[in-house]
Amino acid sequence: GITRDVSASGVFFETDTNYAPGSEISFAIELQGPAGKLMFKCLGQIVRVEDRGGKVGVAAKIIESRLEAVNGGS
Repeated sequence: GITRDVSASGVFFETDTNYAPGSEISFAIELQGPAGKLMFKCLGQIVRVEDRGGKVGVAAKIIESRLEAVNGGS
């Protein structure tokens, strides 16, 4: 999916996959920090699903999260 909005308590993204409100979801968001790439790994609960003109908009509340450095190799 494509992340459209992120806050400290949740995320909204668009996807091709339909989800049921109340279900759990595991997701990760890649971030670029001053020291390199970071992976924000989350466990969430779907709170809203909406039709977005051919895509599915999904709002999820973050239940657990952790930030990890991504080991890049060149």
